[in-house]
Amino acid sequence: MQQNRPNEKHNNRKPRYSDRPARPAPAAKLRTFKTAEAPEGSENWVRPWVQLKYFTYNPAVFPRMLGAVSPDAVDGGLINVYDKNGELFGGGFWNSRSRTPLRMLYHGPEILTEARLESALRRAVSWRREDCGLDATTSAYRIIHGDSDGLGGLIADRYSDVLSLEVTTLGVWNRLGSWLPLLHKLCGTTRHVISVDEGIARMEGIDPATAPKSEPVHRVRIVENGVNFEVDFAQGHKTGFFCDQRDNRLKLSRLVEGKSMLDLCCYSGGFSIHAKLHGKAREVTAVDLDEKAILMAKRNANINSAGGPLRIDFVHADAFVYARQMVRNGKQFDVVLLDPPKFVLGRDEEKEEGIKKYNDLNMLGLQCVRRGGLFVTCSCSGLLSPAEFEKTVIKAAQRLGRRLQILEMTGPGWDHPFLSTYPEGRYLKVLWARVME
Repeated sequence: MQQNRPNEKHNNRKPRYSDRPARPAPAAKLRTFKTAEAPEGSENWVRPWVQLKYFTYNPAVFPRMLGAVSPDAVDGGLINVYDKNGELFGGGFWNSRSRTPLRMLYHGPEILTEARLESALRRAVSWRREDCGLDATTSAYRIIHGDSDGLGGLIADRYSDVLSLEVTTLGVWNRLGSWLPLLHKLCGTTRHVISVDEGIARMEGIDPATAPKSEPVHRVRIVENGVNFEVDFAQGHKTGFFCDQRDNRLKLSRLVEGKSMLDLCCYSGGFSIHAKLHGKAREVTAVDLDEKAILMAKRNANINSAGGPLRIDFVHADAFVYARQMVRNGKQFDVVLLDPPKFVLGRDEEKEEGIKKYNDLNMLGLQCVRRGGLFVTCSCSGLLSPAEFEKTVIKAAQRLGRRLQILEMTGPGWDHPFLSTYPEGRYLKVLWARVME
């Protein structure tokens, strides 16, 4: 699986487990930002402006962190940000209706302009295409990673000639008409798909009907490290395909030759197909609760069968239920991969609930690994730190009386960076370990 990970979101994956109860989306509440009295000296500030009550470098700024705002601030427009001492602190998007009225895009002593935002777009694309040289190994990668690229509210992936965009701020939405032609020129793409969550659209004041038009996009073929995939935008998750796992898929494929592998939460078959095609795995079982994902995975396996059919056992089943059945049957594998959707959906009680799900799934997965086998477990929950995730996995092993040789913790490729001031952006964590004999 990959996203997306939102954010990837991030970065949200659709749930694929019967263990996780369906949660109705809360109705968006219209907010009116309550302005404070303009401070002395603000008549000399560059309008429109907003003042911070406290210093913060987090890109998402909540109402409690904000003081006065000039009356000419426009929802979806740029705004200059002054610190509590009255010094210019940077700039960002303003939206009085949003849960986070201020989205910081730039910190520094200069005025934020539209030209600076376009420069950020150019830098982001140049980093992927020129510095990282991603075109040499794949036709699917992230070109804009939201706050990490100074473009909060925009996630954009390139899939061959298609741009797939996920928008979460009104500021980005208002600029798509001017940004898309530039992005197509920079990326060599011709078509696009745009998605915006219904709840976010209501909260931000986004009208999806005003999205820039494109030629129809249904499916597109991509190549990743010599493996072909079909991205189905009608049925896919997030921005279409989880390209954040690209490096990890290749890494795992080099460790499975002649071995049996269980891929729990296989989505469209990325890890399994790499393991069978490149890695020459002896036996691969791929499981997912999403029936449409299983169909996509089978289709992707067929696409790569030119040298003979890829014998992968695709199973439409709940990962928890299937793993429990394997434990009851005494069935074990040389390699077990866990790549579930985001379990931690919020803080406090929701976080505890999510950690319990990670604990339960890892306990089941560990029991499916032969002694001396390889265990690879993933989390795409931004609110779960790498240390917390590692602790959860280690506790699961200890409850089973097993010890792990921790080999490494990896994340997404360099096209998915995270900000030092926004640790929640480090959403994807992949823990590699051997189960000691």
